[in-house]
Amino acid sequence: MYRLQGGSESEDESDFEKEVESNNIRYLADLPDGEFCCCMDTKRVVKPRKDKCFEEMTNTIENMKHAMNINDCVYLQETFEKLNKHLERVLTITKSVKAPTLYIKTLVLLEDFLNEDKVRKMSTSNSKAFNSMRQKLKKNNMQYQEDINRFRESPDIEDDDEYEEEVEESTDDNVSWEMLFSLDHEVITWNMVNKKFKEIMAARGSKRRSARLKLKTGETHADKLMDLTKIAKTPAQKLEILFSVISAEFGGLSEYMPIDVWKKCVVNMLTILDIIVKYYNINVVDDTAEPDEKETSKPVDYDGTIRVSGNLVAFLERIETEFFKGLQCIDPHTNEYVERLKDEPMFLALAQKIQDYLERSGDYKGASKVALILVESIYYKPQEVFDAMKKMADEEIEEGKESGPTSQIVPRKPTFAGSSRAMMDTLISFIYTNGDERAKSRAMLCDIYQHALMDNFVTARDLLLMSHLQDNIQHMDISTQILFNRTMAQLGLCAFRVGMINESHSCLSELYSGHRVREFLGQGVSKNRDHEKTTEQILMERRRQIPYHMHINLELLEAVYLTCAMLLEVPNMAANSHDAKHKSVSKNICRLLEISERQAFTAPPETIRDHVMAATRALTKGKFQEAFSVLNSLDVWRLFKNRDSVLNMVKARIKEVALRTYLFTYSSSYYKSLSLDELAKMFDISESQVHSIVSKMMINEELTAKWDQPTQCIIFHEVQHNRLQSLAFQITEKLSTLAESNESAMESRNGGAGLDMSSRRRDNSQDYAAAASGNRGLQMDGSSLTRGVSA
Repeated sequence: MYRLQGGSESEDESDFEKEVESNNIRYLADLPDGEFCCCMDTKRVVKPRKDKCFEEMTNTIENMKHAMNINDCVYLQETFEKLNKHLERVLTITKSVKAPTLYIKTLVLLEDFLNEDKVRKMSTSNSKAFNSMRQKLKKNNMQYQEDINRFRESPDIEDDDEYEEEVEESTDDNVSWEMLFSLDHEVITWNMVNKKFKEIMAARGSKRRSARLKLKTGETHADKLMDLTKIAKTPAQKLEILFSVISAEFGGLSEYMPIDVWKKCVVNMLTILDIIVKYYNINVVDDTAEPDEKETSKPVDYDGTIRVSGNLVAFLERIETEFFKGLQCIDPHTNEYVERLKDEPMFLALAQKIQDYLERSGDYKGASKVALILVESIYYKPQEVFDAMKKMADEEIEEGKESGPTSQIVPRKPTFAGSSRAMMDTLISFIYTNGDERAKSRAMLCDIYQHALMDNFVTARDLLLMSHLQDNIQHMDISTQILFNRTMAQLGLCAFRVGMINESHSCLSELYSGHRVREFLGQGVSKNRDHEKTTEQILMERRRQIPYHMHINLELLEAVYLTCAMLLEVPNMAANSHDAKHKSVSKNICRLLEISERQAFTAPPETIRDHVMAATRALTKGKFQEAFSVLNSLDVWRLFKNRDSVLNMVKARIKEVALRTYLFTYSSSYYKSLSLDELAKMFDISESQVHSIVSKMMINEELTAKWDQPTQCIIFHEVQHNRLQSLAFQITEKLSTLAESNESAMESRNGGAGLDMSSRRRDNSQDYAAAASGNRGLQMDGSSLTRGVSA
């Protein structure tokens, strides 16, 4: 029973197959037998580039013959131009000076065709094309006249027999992968390796061709190419395969390159350098140039230059990018991040050797790009970190020597100068001489950053002012703008460490003008702005983030900025206590102080802002010891390597600010004179320092007083205005208010197109209002009034 059922099923299946075959034959019934067979047995053939170009030229010539048969000179003219383009491609690929015989034969046919008098039998457009074609052919045949005459003498020459012989491939080169690696090295030929190399390159990106390679589990195209490097017949062929290995490693990456693969790429690049240094006649050319296919078959003792396609600078930039991306993606608080940083000396060694090779070969433009990569890897490192990296590189070299001798031509150890500053000077000088504008700008910013890191504020400031980068930075790319912001932040920290409070505040004020410090420094993305950006924009911002070990501590930066703002704003508020419209030095700290004063209950300080606000409130009351103790309790000061000297400087500045605030507050209202020694005891400052501070205030017309040398006292002058002057100040203030209201009415009437004079008048009115209310800093000279500038 079961056999009977099985037989019926097989009969049904056979009937179904016959029906399908009959249907297929029915659909293909209109095709000739030859075409049907071709459709069933066609295999895709990959033709060499030479064959393809000659085939295109042959097809174009057939079209020209057809145009001559039907007397279509318009189409003949188009195909003739196309034929000349094909000729250029053929001569470029074959690297030949002589035109092919097929082209000469076509010129002879055209010449015979155009010599016939056929204009009367043609239309107007066709006759114009005929005459134009005759002129073009006459001009074109002048350079091939000798070949045309030779062909007319012996027209029986076969077309390109020599080329056909070159294109034919030996059947002995068609070996399998298993057989190829089982053969002796002497038996393996260059064609065998080259054919397998082309198979792998054609299989990249194609699943069908990759299946033919029979890759093992976990094996990649790069592994297959590395196997070919072991049996390469010439150094040039090995070099060509190594370039393809590195290119294959870079392909198909989702996030960042794995560390082991990245190290393989660096080792392969060093192997490439070994080859091109050992064999000086091998020249690595740019990818845009296309050397001959058999260029790598030339032996070692070849007298001429062997050209291999590759770009060392592009590969190095890609390796640096993958190293950078790895540091971005790895958690910085793990040991993996530290281990990743230990690979940096290996990368620096590779970059230095590539720069040396490019300098020897005369490619100074490429060498300047590599020098910039080295500069950007060093500029942010203090001298202690630089010494530690140099020591770690020496230890790795010693471990390599103990493991056994290696045949390395290019040293694997980076060459470090005595200090990071000396190394930076050498690299930056080379970039200034040979680099492009972008490279020079970035090198200048790195140089300024390095000087600021070494507390050379004057040198860094002079370099910034001479470069005028601050004038054109908005027109540069975003990564350069981030580098500029980092440089300004480091410059502000440097100015604070050396005691230049005004300069430090000027450098940091623009960074803190908004609430996007993290974005400006490339150390994060503002969360409250994500809804305004697309996903691609957020992704691009995250790619521009700086690795964690290059970050500038934001808490330290905020503490420095707010401390500088406090030291400048407290005496300014005391000097303009009676002027409600006085110009503030730092709007941020004024806003924070207003918020702090509106609070009903003042809690103990927790954040950096709370500490600075508490110190500001104490300083305005003259309690400089309390203000310093609050600032001294911050933990961020330990990030300064010279913490004690910085805190001593802050303490001295707080005492100076307390003295200035005291004089501004009580000089005109409470005292007619003050003793020098009393001020020195009150603020714990030496008498010479008090004398210097008070004298500067007198010179800057901030304090209307004079010194009484015999008694060592300060005698204050009370400046009183008569009734006429007071009324003049009042009417000036009222007129300015009237002008502002008039301007507002004009703007509302004209739709916002009024004159923008209100702000200017408001600024002018502040001076008069301050003079009327404060009665300080004014001197009467005839009918003119001049006001002193506040510090």
